Amino acid sequence: MAFNDMLDDLLKGVPDYTRFYTVNELDRRSEALAAKYPDAVELVDLGASRNGTPIRSLKIGSGEKVALMFGCPHPNEPIGAMMLDYISERLAADADLRRELDYTWYIIKCIDPDGTQLNEGWFAGPFNIETYVRNFYRPPGYQQVEWTFPIQYKTLDFNRPLPETQCLMKIIDNERPLFMYSLHNAGFGGAYWYITGAVPKLHGRFHELAKRHGIPLALGEPEVPYCEKFADAVFGLFGVKDTYDYYKEHSCMEDPSAMISGGSGSDEYALTVAGTFSLVCELPYYYDPRIEDMKPIDKSRRDSFLARLDASEEHWKYVGEMLARIEPELSRKDSPFYDAISDNLKHIPPSIQAERNWAFTAEEMARPATGAEDFDNMVIARFYNMLSIGMLLRLVRGELEAATAAGTARSGVLEKAEIELDEAVVRGCSELEKALSYKVVPIADLVRIQLGSGMLLAKHLLDS
Repeated sequence: MAFNDMLDDLLKGVPDYTRFYTVNELDRRSEALAAKYPDAVELVDLGASRNGTPIRSLKIGSGEKVALMFGCPHPNEPIGAMMLDYISERLAADADLRRELDYTWYIIKCIDPDGTQLNEGWFAGPFNIETYVRNFYRPPGYQQVEWTFPIQYKTLDFNRPLPETQCLMKIIDNERPLFMYSLHNAGFGGAYWYITGAVPKLHGRFHELAKRHGIPLALGEPEVPYCEKFADAVFGLFGVKDTYDYYKEHSCMEDPSAMISGGSGSDEYALTVAGTFSLVCELPYYYDPRIEDMKPIDKSRRDSFLARLDASEEHWKYVGEMLARIEPELSRKDSPFYDAISDNLKHIPPSIQAERNWAFTAEEMARPATGAEDFDNMVIARFYNMLSIGMLLRLVRGELEAATAAGTARSGVLEKAEIELDEAVVRGCSELEKALSYKVVPIADLVRIQLGSGMLLAKHLLDS
């Protein structure tokens, strides 16, 4: 069977998932797969998370080249875990597929189990904005598996890899993968890809996959202004060195490393250590067709961009004031939500100023904004800002619940903050629902796009 036919068969076989699997379910399914196919699958112990959760990799196939794929590099991003669960079953069961994609596959379904469990409250739906906001968690940079690889660059000296990061380093250092797939996804927007270098023959194939499964391309503002664009919605992977140099040029801080919470990214590390070619396929849970509106509007891109920064600045001012209000009432400061919010308050406001400085000087900001860019700036940015309100609410509720469980008095300050934050979540999510005309993307379609993108690039690298 030709590869394209195999790929079509793979895509058609994706189940119609109705929810995301939990960490425990993923582990049990890996154990069952290794038991069912002992001649093709090995379960490799890599270490444990910070909370002591075992981290294991499926090892499938025996090709000379190595491929490493890992899910939940950020714990609010479980699409890739579902894709890895599916492709591991297909590889285990199909010797012809293993021969066609002749790698030794290392597949880690969930690299951040502790953080992922803090997101499981929305994994079974209902899949709407408020459920996501109320159950969302994302760690600070220095606790993100993806961004805690060791690096020394100018004044940046980071050498505190998390135990989870060390599990990835073990495979990268020892196995030197040809192909690596870090399974990220966005929350809201459209489809876009990051790759180590341009592969023109695949850019259009990526686009076709998204179109075939009903997802628009993300044609608004890129995540960062300094990534290289290869094609619509296809960008070059960027690393902490690029971030450092950007802050050096545009921030007001003397030492750019003070604005960086973590270290190097997985792709930057793997490229340096092993010459690995990496892929990231970012997909949304929700999309609005305005994300691909390329018509110019009666507003400059600069004015649209600066309006977003003004709103974000006001948002983070409120978050800072709320944290200052509740902080004296917190009995302990080891909450993951406290860590995340505190770190964001340290690093996001100066990064907003750096973006502002860039926007004032970048020539490309003078042209009219597209509808997609303005939609990104004026609506989607509000969605992402709401996530920190949700984490603040979880921080406060956790403290109140702990007091109730211990039989101690509940703080009146925290009770008032809970009411205010709960109302802010209801109001903010309601406003977003009115401002958006969004569709919830079926999990199966998200899996198919990530699966197809990864298998296309994995095959291309084998044949190159």
